[in-house]
Amino acid sequence: MTSLNHELPSSSRLGRRTLLGGGLAATAIAGYAGSRQPASAAETASSAGVPARRPNFLLVVVDDLGWGEVGAYGQEVLQTPVLDGIAADGLRFDQAYATPTCAPTRCSLFTGLHTGHARVKQNSQAGRGFLPEDVTIGEVLQGAGYTTGIIGKWGFGPDRGDSASHPLRQGFDRFFGYITHLHAHDYWPTYLWSDHTRVEYPENAGADVTYAGTLITEEALRFLDDVGADEPFFLDVSYTTPHAPNEIPSDAPYSDRPWPEGERNHAAQVTWTDTQVGLLMDRLERNGLADNTVVLVVSDNGPHQEGASYGHVGSNLPHDAEFFDSNGPLRGIKRDVYEGGIRVPMVASIPPALRTDASPAPGTAVRTPIAVWDLLPTFAELGGASIPDGLDGISFAPTFVGGEQPTHDYLYWQFPEGGFDEAVRFGQWKAVRHDRGATQLFQLNRDLSEQNDVAATFPSVVRRAERLMRESVA
Repeated sequence: MTSLNHELPSSSRLGRRTLLGGGLAATAIAGYAGSRQPASAAETASSAGVPARRPNFLLVVVDDLGWGEVGAYGQEVLQTPVLDGIAADGLRFDQAYATPTCAPTRCSLFTGLHTGHARVKQNSQAGRGFLPEDVTIGEVLQGAGYTTGIIGKWGFGPDRGDSASHPLRQGFDRFFGYITHLHAHDYWPTYLWSDHTRVEYPENAGADVTYAGTLITEEALRFLDDVGADEPFFLDVSYTTPHAPNEIPSDAPYSDRPWPEGERNHAAQVTWTDTQVGLLMDRLERNGLADNTVVLVVSDNGPHQEGASYGHVGSNLPHDAEFFDSNGPLRGIKRDVYEGGIRVPMVASIPPALRTDASPAPGTAVRTPIAVWDLLPTFAELGGASIPDGLDGISFAPTFVGGEQPTHDYLYWQFPEGGFDEAVRFGQWKAVRHDRGATQLFQLNRDLSEQNDVAATFPSVVRRAERLMRESVA
């Protein structure tokens, strides 16, 4: 496997979030062949003899999948052949970052803002939802002519079909699934939402009959059947697995393993989710869409260690993150700002219509730090859409087509749930602070597991980290 580790000057956009007027974004990548004029990824591909069709985007967001739970990242017990195949044929991002929990990650992903600036900084704030003035990835791509959909977990706003935070009022043409964050904990719900309409599943009252995950896949496949071959689309399929509760209709292919029931179910959730991605990719192939669709799969935070407190949805089966070494060599799990809580698996395809002679070779490991708030500008640039001003995200579209990739000056995380934790990473340095106490400092290139606090040795680096923390909070 080859690697790609860009160390180029970064760009940043600060200020009020306004859509750049007209044409491509000011940060459009330069053509890889040496052109000095800004060009979209589609134009760059065209210059290499590739059809300049705007690519489709299939984004799959999985819930609580640990960095160490995927074969491509070193897992040896849990089976993830589909994700491993995407990594082998496309890109594996070794330094991809989310936030410590679900709702903040989705907010950052949808808006291109890190948790210092995003509206939702912790799960308890998910109910506030989005406001009409917020600009989402759906609105950006919809405005550029994309058909947009989100199937599965939305997770914002009130549980109503008519709120300002409803996905159909936030740039999406199609929605099916859970509106609220808490509702998504129930794998056998008595209702889900289809656009603005509540769909009832009375058979699930008192029994586990209709599994929501199956419905999510079916609706996603229906979306892929309905879009036209010449109609660009963005589809976010947001699965709730392998989040707790540790339940699933079948624990295959691990039924004969002598593990606790919660661990068998968790393992089955991981492999089931991988299988669903395969079904979506098969449908892309069958419908003639695969050659022009970027498939990107990412987790929303590190692995969980939960389950015993999910009696409200009928399950108390525990799961231990150490059972499958779900965080690999990383310190921490979900709700931590250490690497194990925020560094996540992310793999992506480079479809033939987008690939250029300069594109990374299949199986490339991208070691440039990437964050979920980079997805909005990336998809916008690849799709020829205007990029909103004032984002924290930087487009990594150049990585797909072999252009010069800008990098972040720094990445910032804030997690105010149960205290106030924050972290900042710049280059090799990672600083962590709990409740505004003493700042810990780690050298990730030498200490990936964040075991050796070197703050006393590098006081000037600590001062820089603390300054960045102050400047990152809106």
